[in-house]
Amino acid sequence: MLDGELQDEAKAKAVNEIIAELITKHKDGKDVDLNRLKCIVSSRHGLSHQPKLVDIIAAVPAEHRSWLLPKLKAKPIRTASGIAIVAVMCKPHRNICVYCPGGPDSDFEYSTQSYTGYEPTSMRAIRARYNPFLQTRSRITQLMQLGHNVDKIEFIVMGGTFMSLPEDYRDYFIRNLHDALSGHISTNVAEAVAFSERSRVKCIGITIETRPDYCQPKHLDEMLSYGCTRLEIGVEAVCECFEMSKDTGYKVVIHMMPNLPNVGIERDLEQFIELFENPAFRPDGLKLYPTLVIRGTGLYELWKTGRYKSYPPEILVDLTARILALIPPWTRVYRVQRDIPMPL
Repeated sequence: MLDGELQDEAKAKAVNEIIAELITKHKDGKDVDLNRLKCIVSSRHGLSHQPKLVDIIAAVPAEHRSWLLPKLKAKPIRTASGIAIVAVMCKPHRNICVYCPGGPDSDFEYSTQSYTGYEPTSMRAIRARYNPFLQTRSRITQLMQLGHNVDKIEFIVMGGTFMSLPEDYRDYFIRNLHDALSGHISTNVAEAVAFSERSRVKCIGITIETRPDYCQPKHLDEMLSYGCTRLEIGVEAVCECFEMSKDTGYKVVIHMMPNLPNVGIERDLEQFIELFENPAFRPDGLKLYPTLVIRGTGLYELWKTGRYKSYPPEILVDLTARILALIPPWTRVYRVQRDIPMPL
């Protein structure tokens, strides 16, 4: 095994050898198992670790980047639509929620509400100390290093209820998202949006996570001024905030949470039938979040004292399958289950 400078030199040689082999195989019209190639070359050069994909991508010669980068791109599905999603988180703040982890004075107080701090987006936000400019720049840089095109960006503003925060903080946050794309330092949201529109990296949409009580006309108008195009509404059960949101021009993605306390399987199923069959609802997208019991939440205390009992796993699986069977073709399913690590 090599040490120090010898290890760095050997890694550089290994990267160049990997790229040379990829170019040769491409000219011969042959496919390459990149993982196997990395393993063989790393062993040949006595490396303790295989070269990272970002190192290989960075070393690709300019004349070969147009055809080689698509082959090396990590998780190509992320930008398959031509749009790169950049998820950012606002600062931790507290709202009343029995089943939500995170937020100040919780077991996960360094994280925003509804998250634990161990999700990828949470960890990026914590590293940036929730600075929206740094979150945006670091994520775009990361996507570029992984071979993705970042000409078109869609922001997703996550963490608690963004519209419940003070207006000056919201303006600061949105302003810095746009400024991170344009490089301009703006004094207000309108100026930031104007410069962002002329930026090389375009913001083609902003999604804001919110709640029904923050979907009133005042909030909807404010979010339009931010450049918001889609709402993710954590309704948890069917509610009556869809009409105003759709009339304002938003795409509506809703978060639904079966298995809540005092509901029952029949009511769970009935509300999904109502959701998709009633013309007043019919969302554009759905995130299905079966209720999780997470320490530090009010629901956890109810569960510990026997006042809340979750459905047995086989019942929950059957319910989820029946719900998915109800979903019409025009409704996109974004996620089934929360992005929360299993040990929690």
